[in-house]
Amino acid sequence: MATTTAATGTSVPVTATQLSSSTTAATVTTPTSTSPAVVPTPPTLTSITTPHVPIPHRGVNYRGKLVLAPMVRSGELPSRLLALHYGADLVWGPETVDHSLIGATRRINPRNNMIEYTRQPSHANSPAAGYSETVIYRLDPTREKNRLVFQLGTSDPDRAVAAARFVAPDVAGIDVNAGCPKPFSISGGMGAALLRTPEKLAGILEALVREIPPAFGIGISVKIRLLETAPETEALVRRLVRTGITGLTIHCRTTPMRPRERAIRGQLRMVREVCHEAGVACLMNGDVEGRDQADGLVAEFGVDGAMIATAAEKNPSCFRGAAAGGMAPWQDAVTRYLRYAMEAENKLSNTKYLLGQMIPGKAPQYRIVQAARSYVAFAQAMGQEGEEEAMRMARETDRVLGLGEFEVKPEPKGKQKNKQKQQQQQPQQNVEKKRKREDEEEASGEPAKRVADALEAVPVPAPPTAASVAV
Repeated sequence: MATTTAATGTSVPVTATQLSSSTTAATVTTPTSTSPAVVPTPPTLTSITTPHVPIPHRGVNYRGKLVLAPMVRSGELPSRLLALHYGADLVWGPETVDHSLIGATRRINPRNNMIEYTRQPSHANSPAAGYSETVIYRLDPTREKNRLVFQLGTSDPDRAVAAARFVAPDVAGIDVNAGCPKPFSISGGMGAALLRTPEKLAGILEALVREIPPAFGIGISVKIRLLETAPETEALVRRLVRTGITGLTIHCRTTPMRPRERAIRGQLRMVREVCHEAGVACLMNGDVEGRDQADGLVAEFGVDGAMIATAAEKNPSCFRGAAAGGMAPWQDAVTRYLRYAMEAENKLSNTKYLLGQMIPGKAPQYRIVQAARSYVAFAQAMGQEGEEEAMRMARETDRVLGLGEFEVKPEPKGKQKNKQKQQQQQPQQNVEKKRKREDEEEASGEPAKRVADALEAVPVPAPPTAASVAV
């Protein structure tokens, strides 16, 4: 508790929060004063001023934001567009490993103007091998402008910088994944494996902060998990906030914990305090289920924002608060998601996975969608047969992706292998058949007989007569 002194010298109590430089003055009179005393009015959450790491000119400030979490299958472009439609302030894309970006190609899809990062599949030895390019990341430069954060999987500072340089012109921020517990990530020293090598993680962040903000004007952030003890977590966070990052997201679970286990929030205030001391924005993640709940958690723990994962996978309208209409019926969310998937030419398997998450398992549409093999079938499952525009889009998407009536079905693998084997063996079989025929003919005297027959067939000229002799 601090005090402020009125004109008469009387002390008026003022809380530490009220001493914030962002508060506005109000005039009040104390019981013993003979002149008005000036004391600050209580500030709002958004008016509290703390030291801030400078936000680059193209970067985003994570404070006051409710955002979509990075998810491997549920963070593709259609899901991000749906989250933004329902009120997400920012969206994280799925973790993308640095190796896949180095040597990739950036192109603009002429049909929808989406930006795509592509590369040749690893099993294609040459352009003549018959394999088309694989889209490894897709973004919408219009609807995601200034709102897309690219999450990078990396374990090496140089590769991290090279990959970040490739994507930086198209995104609003680069976030390093230091929390993913899945084997594909930690086996390469990425994700949660970096929590055990804090100096390596700090080195990656420092390299990115040194190279990317000055050149591209966007900030660097990191997403981590809790360590086993509060002192370990505190030591890690204190090291990371000194690297120059603009934001830190704390997933309130330890590495071994699964999503079904309740989030642990006992260390959250400590993490927030360490971040705020360094001027770094602090976002919380773990069991955040909607905007209204997120507002309550932000107020309770004093963090700067929150990140939604699982709830957004089920129904992204969770980003919409009750005052704005609340949760939308799943049918509405699915119909809009399907439209975004067709606009993006999204891979059929990814669309089917998300529809399976959003459609209740007992709904009749669920089983139909699971058996579908085209966008036309998806649209029909959602009762859109009579909607000309929806069916036109579905059919065009099928044409582009080679689905449904446009699918070119390959021969069965066994039949294809037998055909290739026969083609390889055919020349040798022809030679062997010719030799066998020649051997049989020689053994049976067939060649000599054919020669004799041929000679008999040749006409023999008649002997000349006396009359025909030339005189």
